Amino acid sequence: MKTVAFCTLGCRLNFAETSTISRYFIERGFTVVPFSQKADFYVLNSCSVTSNANRKGRNAVARAHSLNPDAIIIVTGCYAQLKSDEVASLPGVNYVFGVNNKAEIEKIIDNAVASRDVFVSTTPHNEMKSFVPAFSKGDRTRAFLKVQDGCDYFCAYCTIPFARGRSRNPSVAECVEQVKSLAADGMKEVIISGVNIGDFGKTTGENFLQLLKALAKVDGIERYRIGSIEPDLLTDEIIEFVAAEPKMMPHFHIPLQSGCDELLKLIGRRYDTALYRRKIELVKKLIPDAFIGIDLIVGVNGETPEMFAETVDFVDSLDISFIHQFQYSEREGTRALKFTPRVTSKQKQERADVVKSICEKKHKEFVQSRLGSVHEVLFESAKKGGMMFGYTDNYIRVAVPYDKELINRICPVKLIKVVDDDIVEAEILK
Repeated sequence: MKTVAFCTLGCRLNFAETSTISRYFIERGFTVVPFSQKADFYVLNSCSVTSNANRKGRNAVARAHSLNPDAIIIVTGCYAQLKSDEVASLPGVNYVFGVNNKAEIEKIIDNAVASRDVFVSTTPHNEMKSFVPAFSKGDRTRAFLKVQDGCDYFCAYCTIPFARGRSRNPSVAECVEQVKSLAADGMKEVIISGVNIGDFGKTTGENFLQLLKALAKVDGIERYRIGSIEPDLLTDEIIEFVAAEPKMMPHFHIPLQSGCDELLKLIGRRYDTALYRRKIELVKKLIPDAFIGIDLIVGVNGETPEMFAETVDFVDSLDISFIHQFQYSEREGTRALKFTPRVTSKQKQERADVVKSICEKKHKEFVQSRLGSVHEVLFESAKKGGMMFGYTDNYIRVAVPYDKELINRICPVKLIKVVDDDIVEAEILK
């Protein structure tokens, strides 16, 4: 029996796609082993959002090749799409597939052979027309469902449109059928994922709110979380629906990138700070307990100290729960390469440290303010130190003494005390 190992870098969308690829192998009798072990096949689903992501991809290939020099190594994902020649030149690589070529992996599994001639198959981003469905199952309790791919925004710092192509999606009906199959498989929660999910419906004449309403009607799935959604696409109607629909979790991830209007305009974002603040305030007005995570880029070309100071003041004034911050990395082919001034590595790190301190303060305040309250938690099977874990509806990670009977069950708990930076000890309520 042949073995296969998977390594996924990057976003939830990549994890969903890796899970789909893994099923190709399993259906053909392969045994999945950890990426740290010797295997007959290694599959790397790569990321290219930063230069560091590219480096991680190269390191993963080198690790696989050292574990088994005779293994078949397949690289797919954004790094493979954007830098196919570079990836093909890495020692040990046999197959390179772009992000829209995953169906071809299925065709070569049975006949793949190691060769000095690397097989490369990528589709130019302006020719990506089809949507490749995917979903992943996390701990057999939560599923990540891909409902959209590609992006039409072409922000000045980002290569995603060149890696993923234009925005496209399946129909609402197709998404519903996939969710029905997840429900039949015992899933309780679905995370709605994509590159720019608020753009859902461009290729089918539908919209994201219609998708949410249709998914909420599927029997068996008890919880939905919306993945990252652009503030200009997060309509008031979507916020109102999340507030009113019990199956929609009070959890938002809304990219900001900068709190300075001048910089937002420079990098091509489609909103200003006034719109962004209004969205946050509406969420908190309708759903006071909501978890709100945001994205920030620090040190992008063109960001002056004064612009960063504006961002700090703006972010500090928002009622948010968490900050995902990224240090800017220059990407080939993007407009931001021409922007000045350039921010030094030292300045980027200093700014990142400032944002990190704000994040720690905001998250601590959010969690501490919920202690003593009651929330429903979906428990997972992972066990560590005699404890099991799960997330509240508003995305607070909790720990309770391990009980096998609680796996994949949604139970009310009382939040007792913070035992780690991001874990709260809870008491099961009968």
